[in-house]
Amino acid sequence: MFSAETLHNIVTEMTQNYQQGVNFFTQEKRQMPNRDSIIHIIMGIRQIMFPGFFDEEALSQTVPDYFLGHNIMKLYHCLSEQVTAALTQACAHKTCTEENISQETEKICSCFFSALPAIQTLLLKDLDAAFNGDPAARSREEIIFCYPGFFATFVYRIAHELYVLKVPYIPRIMTEYAHDHSGVDINPGATIGEYFFIDHGTGVVIGETTIIGNNVKIYQGVTLGALSTRSGQLLRNVKRHPTIEDNVTVYSNASILGGETVIGKDAVIGGSCFITESVPPGAHVSIKAPQLSITEDMDSESPI
Repeated sequence: MFSAETLHNIVTEMTQNYQQGVNFFTQEKRQMPNRDSIIHIIMGIRQIMFPGFFDEEALSQTVPDYFLGHNIMKLYHCLSEQVTAALTQACAHKTCTEENISQETEKICSCFFSALPAIQTLLLKDLDAAFNGDPAARSREEIIFCYPGFFATFVYRIAHELYVLKVPYIPRIMTEYAHDHSGVDINPGATIGEYFFIDHGTGVVIGETTIIGNNVKIYQGVTLGALSTRSGQLLRNVKRHPTIEDNVTVYSNASILGGETVIGKDAVIGGSCFITESVPPGAHVSIKAPQLSITEDMDSESPI
């Protein structure tokens, strides 16, 4: 055990860091949103989006309005607390009074929950895209329960709505939770159209300024990313990621980079392609397949 003097020195030096740094939450009434509460909100929204799938008790079709109303009000209060914390923490000027933050929180939460029916409609279209696009899927129920790409898309859809409403922190906390649990990294700022399907999912990266049209299918390991970002914060609010138009398929491990890169409608991008320039509509892009060479070891024993 170290001495009392050593402990005193540690505490003194770290306290000085607290006082000098801007990334410590030691100011009164300021704290980050609670990650566990945000995960609870994700799961609660999943329950009302797909009733009966993730509930502990069986639901009756005779009282869906009670189920929805009760759960939406609980989620509303929970989200309000987290949005208030996020807005308070992000506030950098004197006009952020408690009254102003309270009004902004109410506006954000009202807009968000009003958007849930439209988000649910999008998710049902994503579900159709997954079922119709994957012959291994036995049912839509299997996709809802099991598919990591669909889970990541679900979380993205709700996080994106909060991103559009300019809520700090919370959208990224949501999508990083999905990233942890699915291997799919979708920035909440990306714009994604209808009937979107990620097959297998693992290793997919979709950057903040990506624009994806309708009926797009991508496979594992695909990166829709930026070119060199050495300019760092100077590139904020600049389109850095590609545009993928309608009816495009991007096969595994392809990388499509750059804000000016447009993949035209109905194009097919083959596996492992590295693309930094636009592709015309209807094009099929692939890399020349390497030749397979097999050399037999004549000294080895033949398998039995």
